[in-house]
Amino acid sequence: MIVQSREAERDHLLRTAEAMAAAARTAPKTKGQDFVETAILDGEDLERLAAAMDEAAEETGLGFLHRDAGCVRKSGAVVLLGIGHHCRGMGIACNFCGLGGCVGCQAAGGACVFDPIDLGIALGSAASIAADARVDSRIMMSAGLGAKKLGLFPEGTEIVYGIPLSISGKSPYFDR
Repeated sequence: MIVQSREAERDHLLRTAEAMAAAARTAPKTKGQDFVETAILDGEDLERLAAAMDEAAEETGLGFLHRDAGCVRKSGAVVLLGIGHHCRGMGIACNFCGLGGCVGCQAAGGACVFDPIDLGIALGSAASIAADARVDSRIMMSAGLGAKKLGLFPEGTEIVYGIPLSISGKSPYFDR
């Protein structure tokens, strides 16, 4: 059997995306409570995401969203990671939110500081898989904005980031 390079690279890219989702799942979480959501986009869904990013650029005036949409269009897949706001039940012992602990945070409609921390650890774990697999990647909040605009995550998922992936002669994320 002969496997041509493009087919082998595409298979490797998708296997890497799956391994990244697994790494995000197994990344350490506060109190062992896992609230991280993941999704993988490829094919026509990449254009849907890029178009949503372009739309967000027009709505917000943030030009870098257009640039990042162009990067998504050059990608073979995008791994998305998101998290909502969840109380960890630590009482007033923590109060890292500055709102009087979990009860005060919930009453004020605040966000537990551990949500973005857990998401950041999961993002780092996922990105390290891409690096180890020699797949070009870049963590983009802009791709997360597009994913939120498309409603790709369950209701209540507040913070979303995307990690576009590429296998090419030159990383599309380097000289943006």
